[in-house]
Amino acid sequence: MAYTLIIGNKNYSSWSLRPWFWMKQAGIEFTEKRLALFTDDYRQQIVPYFSNYKVPVLRHDALNVWDTIAIMEYLAELHPEAPGWPIDAAARATARSASAEMHSGFSALRAALPMNCRKHFPGYPITNSVQRDIDRITALWEHCKQNHGTDGDWLFGRFSIADAMYAPVVLRLAGYDVSLAGFAADYVRLVLGNEHIKNWIDAGKQETEIIPEDEV
Repeated sequence: MAYTLIIGNKNYSSWSLRPWFWMKQAGIEFTEKRLALFTDDYRQQIVPYFSNYKVPVLRHDALNVWDTIAIMEYLAELHPEAPGWPIDAAARATARSASAEMHSGFSALRAALPMNCRKHFPGYPITNSVQRDIDRITALWEHCKQNHGTDGDWLFGRFSIADAMYAPVVLRLAGYDVSLAGFAADYVRLVLGNEHIKNWIDAGKQETEIIPEDEV
């Protein structure tokens, strides 16, 4: 099957990272097409993919699949051997709930701590609203691990879509020097030690484009 994943800048595009990481971890081969965001010809290049000018998009033959969770669920259906949602019904419901919360929530953290692979901010000040998001995220991770992830290192033991959804959060927490303890600290180390995440970060550091609104 011929897949093309259209992504944005690796330095900044947290939503592009999610399906890219998941496909790499699942061993699904694909062609990567990178479009530099907010450039003069970006809108013209993204128009054919019918994604409302957003990345990522999965191109499969004549089909366009946009939205991160939709991409991973579509591929998990075509590749039942891939690490999609957990098999257990309760774990699966929890993974979907946690992923949906990531999809629609944590606006304070997203606004204040944009993903930026090129930079590290030791001692970066964290506001109360951002800390509330961080506390909720780490509580979610602990909940998933304690209740459904005792048979492996990932949130639900086995790697799943939920881990891909939270991977950019790990990059944010590490990049802005957020102090963590317990499983949250272990989980951050696990994700940052993954070979695919390392490759993504290295590629992001090589990019030269600057998106001012994503710089702090």
